Amino acid sequence: MSKIAIGGDHAGFEYKAELIKYLTEKGHEVKDFGPYSNQSCDYPDFAHPLATEVEKGNFEFGILICGSANGVAMTANKHQGIRAALVWKKEVAELARQHNNANIICLPARFISLDEAKTFADAFLNTAFEGGRHQNRVDKIAC
Repeated sequence: MSKIAIGGDHAGFEYKAELIKYLTEKGHEVKDFGPYSNQSCDYPDFAHPLATEVEKGNFEFGILICGSANGVAMTANKHQGIRAALVWKKEVAELARQHNNANIICLPARFISLDEAKTFADAFLNTAFEGGRHQNRVDKIAC
């Protein structure tokens, strides 16, 4: 099982709480980086610390959840060692891992159901990076 960092903003708070329960029941070790309520907040305050910990290797994967997932993805991708993927479909979650070696999945709570969020997280966490020709491309991502 994986060590997973999870966070987001107020729009993703309820999905985050449900995903923590779901992933913990599946045997994953999950750390909540906040927010800790559905009060309006600024997603970078949670996305940056989460991305830093994934980048350092303290967590295998990260999950970020906000309304559109754009803000958290943009924030996380400012970190050189992060490859955060905005996911709205199972196949996108799988390809983000297979071809891009993504280490953070970003979920748009206002545009997907909770069941879809669980499905996408499972697909992301259970899909391996293919390496090979994709490794060369991934190596060119960082500035």
